[in-house]
Amino acid sequence: MMSEEEKQVKSYSEASTTSSVEIQNWIEAQDLLKKKLIKEDDLEGNGDDLKYVGGVDISFLKEDSSVACGTLVVMDLQTLQVVYDDFSLVTVQVPYVPGFLAFRESSSVPMNAPVLLELLERMKKRAPLLYPQLLMVDGNGILHPRGFGLASHLGVLANLPTIGIGKNLHHVDGLTQTSVRKLLSEGKNNDSIITLKGISGSIWGVAMRSTVDSLKPLYVSIGHRVSLDTAIEIVKITCKYRVPEPIRQVKRIPQEISNGSVRKNNFIAKSDVTYNC
Repeated sequence: MMSEEEKQVKSYSEASTTSSVEIQNWIEAQDLLKKKLIKEDDLEGNGDDLKYVGGVDISFLKEDSSVACGTLVVMDLQTLQVVYDDFSLVTVQVPYVPGFLAFRESSSVPMNAPVLLELLERMKKRAPLLYPQLLMVDGNGILHPRGFGLASHLGVLANLPTIGIGKNLHHVDGLTQTSVRKLLSEGKNNDSIITLKGISGSIWGVAMRSTVDSLKPLYVSIGHRVSLDTAIEIVKITCKYRVPEPIRQVKRIPQEISNGSVRKNNFIAKSDVTYNC
């Protein structure tokens, strides 16, 4: 008889063109990195000195679905103004397999989320004084079939506090999108936050209606080096609309590329610090 992990690998490979051997390697890489995951606050200055918050995303160009755009935006937490942004384009050779978003960008370096890491490393050289103390990731953290989504993966590799921001719910541990939305719609949930507690008793994150006008919830989860309570507070602080500003702003760059309106230099830095760009 097959073990549960063997069944999982088989189902993943049947759902894609990725080989079961490659998926098994991904699982082993996830398990290795997951051992380094920190689910409590480990912020610079205990969070009191939090000034720069970043947002990262990987999306695909409308005109060419084989080209991915990795984007990084950094904002001043007090003003919610963009102080830095950058992007990088890459041709994707690995098909998407549910649960393994962090591996899609490069088949040759499967243990890395190379596009996003490259942007962070580039920023260290170009604008180190604006380097983010925390990242919001357009993707899940521990709210993930294997408890280790893109936000957790990137956080461990970059050694940065991260928060997972999802717009759709991974159906894990008995949690379903329908049941969560039903709970949010009930009048007793005046705070518009539902704790995502699975049938196992594990807490995976929260579903939250980030603004009064939001019709659909966000799914917020621990990425790395941040507690769930802190993640919720930072999301609240950064939400003008349904989606936190670092994520909302990071989404505009691929749109600018598609519209042909991207500036000559693919990054900007705005601050009282002068950089030679």
